[in-house]
Amino acid sequence: MPHLKLRDGAELFYKDWGNPNGSIVIFSHGWPLSSDNWENQMFYLADQGYRVIAHDRRGHGRSTQTWHGNNMDTFVDDLEELFSYLKVKDAVMVGHSHGGGEVTHYLGKHGTGRFKKAVLVGAVPPLMLKTNSNPEGTEKSVFDTFRQAMRKDRAQFFLDVPSGPFFGFNRSGAEKSEGQIRSWWQQGMNTSFKSAYDSIKDFSETDFTEDLKRINIPVLVLHGDDDQVVPIEAAGLKSSKLLPQGKLKIYKGGSHAIHNVNVEEVNKDLLDFIKS
Repeated sequence: MPHLKLRDGAELFYKDWGNPNGSIVIFSHGWPLSSDNWENQMFYLADQGYRVIAHDRRGHGRSTQTWHGNNMDTFVDDLEELFSYLKVKDAVMVGHSHGGGEVTHYLGKHGTGRFKKAVLVGAVPPLMLKTNSNPEGTEKSVFDTFRQAMRKDRAQFFLDVPSGPFFGFNRSGAEKSEGQIRSWWQQGMNTSFKSAYDSIKDFSETDFTEDLKRINIPVLVLHGDDDQVVPIEAAGLKSSKLLPQGKLKIYKGGSHAIHNVNVEEVNKDLLDFIKS
């Protein structure tokens, strides 16, 4: 399995699928998952002739479980090393949830030189946390309960999240997938406790407002209007307005995991946007 040794000795796992000479699409996963969460989109686009690349964020999946560096600045610096090594250029960047924050901060910090477009799916920007200037955000006490649940029984907490709000399986009439739940649990438990714990603060308290304003390429924002994890009012609706070239598509009744639940629709939207 390919790994890249980073500047501090940590090893970053990545997948590099499809046509090696095809146009490049990069995927960044959400919390507390791995590149496996994008497998449907990666397979679909690779089958269309694209080169698709996805990494396991440090501390996640098959990457090194570092004790320090579980923060957005480190994550995006890791990506710049990976993109330099793989000679990424003229590519499209796609991120879900925490990974959408990673995409946003990468483009805000390192610029858009390697990329022509980006896609944010159920992404955390501009800011999840409720503040005086962000009244639509989520109370800090909610994220405190995440940390408490991890300390008490991480394994059970990582069953409760996918069984309920993540995929929207707690909604009346939802078609529950035991396989999706087990896959989420497995990915989450393969992430280090420290990285998963630290990342709660990272995805909830990082303010991406200025990053969004700096992104000078077209960005497609896909968000479910029944996202129980990252409510659209505090995220997709705001991000699409802050982005200089933002375009919003709302998935009616869509959960936080529209790319896992509404697979065919998301795949089509990605391909249409990439080709446009």
